This record gives sequence, C-alpha cells and structure tokens, in this order.
Amino acid sequence: MELTPFLDELPIPRYLKPKKRCKDYTYYELTMREFYTKMHGELPETRVWGYESQVPGPIIEAERGERVRVKWINELPEKHFLPVDRSLHGSHEHNPEVRTVVHLHGAEVEPESDGYPEAWFTRGFKKIGPVFDREVYEYPNNQRAAALWYHDHALGITRLNVYAGLAGMYIIRDEHERLLNLPAGLFEIPLIICDKSFNDDGSLFYPRNLSDPPPQGVPDPSITPGVAGDFILVNGKVWPYLEVEQRKYRFRILNASNERFYRLKLDSGQPFIQIGSDGGLLQRPVELTEITCAPSERLDVIIDFSEQPVGTNIVLTNDARVPFDFGAPVDPETTGKVMQFRIVELQSPDTSEVPRFLSYIKRFQEGEAARIRDVTLDVTNDSFSRLKFLLSNREFTDCITEKPILGQIEMWRIINQGIAVHPIHIHLIQFQILDRIPFDTATFNATGQLRFTGQPQPPSPGETGWKDTVQAPPGFVTRLMMRFGPYTGRYVYHCHILEHEDYDMMRPFQVVEPGFSCSSEAQEGKSE
Repeated sequence: MELTPFLDELPIPRYLKPKKRCKDYTYYELTMREFYTKMHGELPETRVWGYESQVPGPIIEAERGERVRVKWINELPEKHFLPVDRSLHGSHEHNPEVRTVVHLHGAEVEPESDGYPEAWFTRGFKKIGPVFDREVYEYPNNQRAAALWYHDHALGITRLNVYAGLAGMYIIRDEHERLLNLPAGLFEIPLIICDKSFNDDGSLFYPRNLSDPPPQGVPDPSITPGVAGDFILVNGKVWPYLEVEQRKYRFRILNASNERFYRLKLDSGQPFIQIGSDGGLLQRPVELTEITCAPSERLDVIIDFSEQPVGTNIVLTNDARVPFDFGAPVDPETTGKVMQFRIVELQSPDTSEVPRFLSYIKRFQEGEAARIRDVTLDVTNDSFSRLKFLLSNREFTDCITEKPILGQIEMWRIINQGIAVHPIHIHLIQFQILDRIPFDTATFNATGQLRFTGQPQPPSPGETGWKDTVQAPPGFVTRLMMRFGPYTGRYVYHCHILEHEDYDMMRPFQVVEPGFSCSSEAQEGKSE
C-alpha cells in the first residue's frame, strides 16, 4: 500500500472539560467507544476504539495538588475486532473477550486507582476482574508538573486495546512552570506518535500469528514477540503536516507504539532543545541533534523555527531499527518519516524563553540505598515453542518477591543478558537513572556471576531528570535509584513493549509499611 506523505494536517487533541468542579475535587467522565475515523486522506475510514470517540483521546489537564476523579466507562462491543490469543493468562475462555482497565502512566496514586491489570471491567461493569475495587478513580496530582498518559492495561490484551486506539495524554501543571515563560497556548503542542498497518479496506491490520498458516499446534490467534506497523501516525494521522510560525514551539512527545522505538531528527539539521522527560522538567535544557524515545517515554522539547525562511518544509525523521536497534533498517520513504513542519510567517512577537535553569533535582546517592534488588530480563520458550519474556525468570502469577518498604530508598539493578533493548516501567514512582555498567553476558548466563567489563556510563543528558520508564540495553546492568511511596499496596512493573508485557514480562510488587513481618509476607501467596 502506498500513501502520499504530508497530505493531512496534524489534528490537535482537545482539552476535556470536567463534568463537575468543586472545592474538593474535579470530576470527569471518559467513555470508551468503537467508531470510524480517517487516518489518512487516501484511506477509507478505519474502525478504532477511543476515549470520548477520539484517537488519541482528549487531554486531561490538572493543576498540581488538584484532586481529580475520573469515571472510566466501557461502552465497547463484547467481541474484539483484533485477534485475541485465548492461551494467555487473563484471556482464557472463562474471561470476557473485551475487558478494559485504565492506567494513568507516571502517576503517584493509591493502588485502587492505578489500573491494576486484573482490575478490569466490561461494558456497564457487568463483569469485573478479581481485584476490581471501584468505578471512579482518584488522582491526587501531588507531584511535579509533567506530561503523563492514560492507556488501557487489561491483562492479556493490553497490546490489542492500545493498538485499537485506547490512549491519551494527561498534563499536570504548576505555577513554577508557568513563571518560566516557556512557549504556551497555541505554541505548546502534543505529538502522540505510534505506528499502524492497514488492510486494503482501511481496517487496522494486526497479525494473527507469526506466519500464515501458523506452525502446527500453535494457537490461532497467537501472540507474536512484537508488532511494528508500516506507517507512522501522529495524533491519529499518517504522516501529517503542521504549519508553524517563525518562532519557538514546545512539543510534548509521547511514544504510544506497541514495540517501535524512535530515533528522531530534523532533516534541516537543527537541534531539539530538551527541557523535560517522563517526570517533568530537567534541571537545565539540553541541546540534541537526535533523540531516542522508547515505547511509553515522554520527551518535552522546544524547536526554534525563527531562523527558517517562510516556505521551508522540515521533516521529522526516524531511523531506529525494529527490534531496537538490531532489526531491519527503516524505509526512509515510509517508517523513516514521522511528520512535516511548514514554516509560515510570524503573526505576533515571540516573547517566550528557554531559561538556563529549569528546576532543581536532588540526586540520589548510591550509598543512600537501603536495599539493592536485581531484576534479570529473560526469554524462554513455552509449550508451543513461542518466545516468552520474563522478569527474573518468573511469571506474572508467581509469588510476589519485591516488597519495598514505604519511604525507603532502593537501588534496582536491571540486568539485560539478552540481545534487545527493553523499556522497563515501574508503577507508582518516578526514579533516577544512576548509570549503566557493561558486563560479561556469557559468564552471567553460564554461572550467574556478574562480572563487569567496563566503567559505569552515566545517563545521557536527557535522562538526568525524573523517569518512570528506562531503556535497559543488552549487555548492561542499568542501575536505578528510587524511593517507594507515598502509598502502600500492590502495583506492577513490566516491559513496555506491549507484546512482552502481555506474555509474560510483568511482575507485581507490594509496598509495605515499616515493620512488615515475615509472617505477614507468608500470607501474601500468589498474585490473584
């Protein structure tokens, strides 16, 4: 299939208006529906699922400290239009085919509002998962100003529900950020990037299996190790264009793809000025000519178009391989294009600034860790000879092994002895990347002994702020520092390649009160 690039204008997601605003909280309702939309001017309409009948969903905007309540409403059909693998935990025949639960990615929330994978619900809440607790979620927003995102998190079908369109952005703001005089209003634009493939009739294509026909004995449909689409979409359009004035713009970039990483560049050669990451503003701006974004990571960047002549067209490009970064090269005519900027004349003076100092970030020190935990990134084969991805060689349903103490600082060592980069996301908290240390993978795989082969490599300048997702490269121990809180309860951590998360690269952890005893631990049992 061939489509003309830069045919459609970039849509800008609308900001959602609350149903109720009072002294104690602001209340929203978001309904998940099936509908049809044109993702490119030369495509027929495409069936999708979206919040408030939009793909991506509307932006929720909250002030720091503003208590927000959201009722997530499922009005989706009972049958999925993408291929459901019934062999996965959570998707077995006794479970409804269509289930949803919403995770506000990057938020510090109580476990009942975190979107636990088994807290799913069906249309009208007729059926609920084993740990479903409430219909209305509560988000206190007691954290730094940042661009978070909400997306489906139902066990066993997250990859399908997000691919179908269930994702949107959530922005926390505060007075400190406003006083910086960054580009704002019409000049602050979300760029929610993902990839899709299409059938000739415009419908979404998602593979039923690794091959057609599938290998003998393999379930059909069957999960694959990852899915990368043939076309890049921004805000729901294939290769859109955006008219930009000769001034500075702030772009809130989100990688909402299932598997694909992006290494972004401007074909004009000009730099990005990165001012923030997952958890909000960096300490100081960073100038970069290319920037890599893994699934679920957010980038807060400023691009200055003031020196570009009117009539200039600038293409945002991508050259990250899939799987990242050892797979086949991207096609510069398709997946190598993201979107186009068209320079138009300045309409009013640009008084925005890029301050030299953005925010203060107190760095954790290695010696502050009360406990060090090792998490290995593993791959095995299941009974059908399919690849199955694990954390510390455990499945999602195995007993909880990580029980950090409320308020305590821990170091997690993410040990990747494989061949692919995995984006690891930890719920509840924002962490800091301490460093990455190369190690001898052959020795580790043979004996379990961790033998370092080089000096620690500090995080890149754009990774020095607060993060909730980290790129864990092969052959490295990625060391993270984090303080657990402000809530106790059960959460999860997982790879954010959604096909890996669904099978079975996700584990629960339990934040416990100080003084939590071994006898209490013994009663925890298996994940429900």
